[in-house]
Amino acid sequence: MTTSAEVLIDGYERVREVVHEAVDGLGAAALSFRVDPGANSIAWLVWHLTRVQDDHVADVAGVEQVWTAQSWFDRFALPIDPRETGYGDSAEDVAAIQASAELLTGYYDAVHEQTLRYVRELTDADLSRVVDTRWDPPVTLGVRLVSVISDDLQHAGQAAYLRGVIARTS
Repeated sequence: MTTSAEVLIDGYERVREVVHEAVDGLGAAALSFRVDPGANSIAWLVWHLTRVQDDHVADVAGVEQVWTAQSWFDRFALPIDPRETGYGDSAEDVAAIQASAELLTGYYDAVHEQTLRYVRELTDADLSRVVDTRWDPPVTLGVRLVSVISDDLQHAGQAAYLRGVIARTS
Protein backbone atom coordinates (compact mmCIF):
# COMPACT_ATOMS: atom_id res chain seq x y z
CA MET A 1 0.00 0.00 0.00
CA THR A 2 1.39 3.34 -0.98
CA THR A 3 -1.45 5.84 -0.68
CA SER A 4 -3.93 6.80 2.00
CA ALA A 5 -6.73 5.71 -0.32
CA GLU A 6 -5.23 2.21 -0.50
CA VAL A 7 -5.04 2.03 3.30
CA LEU A 8 -8.70 3.07 3.56
CA ILE A 9 -9.71 0.54 0.90
CA ASP A 10 -7.92 -2.17 2.86
CA GLY A 11 -9.87 -1.18 5.98
CA TYR A 12 -13.22 -1.32 4.17
CA GLU A 13 -12.29 -4.67 2.60
CA ARG A 14 -11.66 -6.03 6.10
CA VAL A 15 -15.14 -4.92 7.15
CA ARG A 16 -16.64 -6.70 4.14
CA GLU A 17 -14.78 -9.91 4.99
CA VAL A 18 -16.04 -9.95 8.59
CA VAL A 19 -19.61 -9.07 7.54
CA HIS A 20 -19.74 -12.00 5.13
CA GLU A 21 -18.15 -14.40 7.64
CA ALA A 22 -20.74 -13.39 10.23
CA VAL A 23 -23.79 -13.65 7.96
CA ASP A 24 -23.27 -16.06 5.06
CA GLY A 25 -25.35 -19.22 5.28
CA LEU A 26 -27.43 -18.21 8.32
CA GLY A 27 -31.18 -18.65 8.41
CA ALA A 28 -33.82 -16.36 9.86
CA ALA A 29 -33.65 -17.81 13.39
CA ALA A 30 -29.90 -17.29 13.67
CA LEU A 31 -30.00 -13.81 12.16
CA SER A 32 -32.70 -12.67 14.60
CA PHE A 33 -31.28 -14.47 17.68
CA ARG A 34 -30.71 -12.20 20.69
CA VAL A 35 -28.92 -13.34 23.84
CA ASP A 36 -31.55 -11.45 25.84
CA PRO A 37 -34.52 -9.24 24.94
CA GLY A 38 -32.45 -6.06 25.11
CA ALA A 39 -29.53 -7.31 23.00
CA ASN A 40 -28.79 -6.76 19.34
CA SER A 41 -29.20 -9.46 16.70
CA ILE A 42 -26.84 -10.25 13.84
CA ALA A 43 -29.43 -8.86 11.42
CA TRP A 44 -29.67 -5.58 13.30
CA LEU A 45 -25.88 -5.26 13.72
CA VAL A 46 -25.17 -5.79 10.02
CA TRP A 47 -28.09 -3.63 8.91
CA HIS A 48 -26.99 -0.85 11.28
CA LEU A 49 -23.32 -0.88 10.33
CA THR A 50 -24.31 -0.81 6.67
CA ARG A 51 -26.76 2.03 7.19
CA VAL A 52 -24.12 4.07 9.03
CA GLN A 53 -21.53 3.48 6.31
CA ASP A 54 -24.09 4.32 3.63
CA ASP A 55 -25.22 7.48 5.44
CA HIS A 56 -21.78 8.80 6.33
CA VAL A 57 -19.99 8.03 3.06
CA ALA A 58 -22.85 9.29 0.90
CA ASP A 59 -22.85 12.50 2.93
CA VAL A 60 -19.14 13.23 2.44
CA ALA A 61 -19.24 12.10 -1.20
CA GLY A 62 -22.25 14.29 -1.96
CA VAL A 63 -24.30 11.42 -3.40
CA GLU A 64 -27.61 9.77 -2.59
CA GLN A 65 -27.52 6.85 -0.19
CA VAL A 66 -27.63 3.38 -1.73
CA TRP A 67 -30.52 2.66 0.67
CA THR A 68 -32.86 4.86 -1.35
CA ALA A 69 -31.05 5.27 -4.69
CA GLN A 70 -31.03 1.52 -5.34
CA SER A 71 -34.37 0.75 -3.62
CA TRP A 72 -32.88 -1.25 -0.74
CA PHE A 73 -35.35 0.47 1.61
CA ASP A 74 -38.18 -0.99 -0.47
CA ARG A 75 -36.57 -4.44 -0.64
CA PHE A 76 -36.14 -4.62 3.13
CA ALA A 77 -39.76 -3.46 3.65
CA LEU A 78 -39.09 -2.49 7.26
CA PRO A 79 -41.60 -0.55 9.36
CA ILE A 80 -39.21 2.41 9.75
CA ASP A 81 -38.50 5.82 8.32
CA PRO A 82 -36.05 5.58 5.38
CA ARG A 83 -33.71 8.01 7.15
CA GLU A 84 -33.19 5.68 10.13
CA THR A 85 -29.73 4.25 10.70
CA GLY A 86 -30.27 2.51 14.03
CA TYR A 87 -28.72 5.10 16.35
CA GLY A 88 -30.71 5.12 19.57
CA ASP A 89 -32.84 2.12 18.61
CA SER A 90 -34.91 0.55 21.38
CA ALA A 91 -35.18 -3.18 21.97
CA GLU A 92 -38.42 -3.13 19.97
CA ASP A 93 -36.71 -1.30 17.10
CA VAL A 94 -33.94 -3.91 17.06
CA ALA A 95 -36.52 -6.72 16.94
CA ALA A 96 -38.18 -5.09 13.92
CA ILE A 97 -35.06 -5.52 11.79
CA GLN A 98 -35.66 -8.83 10.05
CA ALA A 99 -33.82 -9.74 6.86
CA SER A 100 -32.31 -12.70 5.07
CA ALA A 101 -28.56 -13.23 4.80
CA GLU A 102 -28.78 -12.53 1.08
CA LEU A 103 -30.60 -9.24 1.62
CA LEU A 104 -28.14 -8.11 4.30
CA THR A 105 -25.02 -8.95 2.31
CA GLY A 106 -26.54 -7.66 -0.92
CA TYR A 107 -27.15 -4.26 0.63
CA TYR A 108 -23.77 -4.30 2.35
CA ASP A 109 -21.99 -5.15 -0.93
CA ALA A 110 -23.81 -2.35 -2.78
CA VAL A 111 -22.74 0.17 -0.10
CA HIS A 112 -19.23 -1.26 -0.13
CA GLU A 113 -18.97 -0.71 -3.89
CA GLN A 114 -20.18 2.89 -3.61
CA THR A 115 -17.68 3.45 -0.79
CA LEU A 116 -14.77 2.05 -2.80
CA ARG A 117 -15.70 4.08 -5.89
CA TYR A 118 -15.48 7.21 -3.75
CA VAL A 119 -12.37 6.31 -1.76
CA ARG A 120 -10.37 5.24 -4.83
CA GLU A 121 -10.53 8.80 -6.16
CA LEU A 122 -9.28 10.48 -2.97
CA THR A 123 -5.88 12.09 -2.65
CA ASP A 124 -3.99 12.57 0.58
CA ALA A 125 -4.81 16.29 0.42
CA ASP A 126 -8.56 15.50 0.29
CA LEU A 127 -8.44 13.85 3.70
CA SER A 128 -7.84 17.12 5.57
CA ARG A 129 -11.11 18.65 4.30
CA VAL A 130 -13.42 19.48 7.23
CA VAL A 131 -16.71 17.61 6.84
CA ASP A 132 -18.37 18.25 10.21
CA THR A 133 -18.00 21.42 12.29
CA ARG A 134 -20.29 20.23 15.10
CA TRP A 135 -17.29 18.75 16.94
CA ASP A 136 -14.26 20.33 18.60
CA PRO A 137 -11.97 19.87 16.82
CA PRO A 138 -13.96 19.76 13.58
CA VAL A 139 -14.03 16.37 11.85
CA THR A 140 -11.97 15.92 8.72
CA LEU A 141 -12.76 13.57 5.87
CA GLY A 142 -9.93 11.26 6.91
CA VAL A 143 -11.18 11.06 10.48
CA ARG A 144 -14.76 10.43 9.31
CA LEU A 145 -13.75 7.59 6.97
CA VAL A 146 -11.58 5.94 9.64
CA SER A 147 -14.32 6.30 12.26
CA VAL A 148 -16.74 4.50 9.93
CA ILE A 149 -14.26 1.65 9.54
CA SER A 150 -13.77 1.49 13.31
CA ASP A 151 -17.50 1.51 14.08
CA ASP A 152 -18.21 -1.04 11.35
CA LEU A 153 -15.50 -3.42 12.56
CA GLN A 154 -16.82 -3.23 16.12
CA HIS A 155 -20.35 -4.14 15.01
CA ALA A 156 -19.14 -6.78 12.55
CA GLY A 157 -17.08 -8.32 15.35
CA GLN A 158 -20.16 -8.37 17.59
CA ALA A 159 -22.07 -10.14 14.81
CA ALA A 160 -19.25 -12.68 14.43
CA TYR A 161 -19.28 -13.26 18.19
CA LEU A 162 -23.03 -13.86 18.10
CA ARG A 163 -22.56 -16.35 15.27
CA GLY A 164 -20.13 -18.22 17.51
CA VAL A 165 -22.58 -18.18 20.42
CA ILE A 166 -25.29 -19.57 18.16
CA ALA A 167 -23.00 -22.31 16.86
CA ARG A 168 -22.03 -23.36 20.39
CA THR A 169 -25.57 -23.38 21.78
CA SER A 170 -27.43 -24.98 18.86
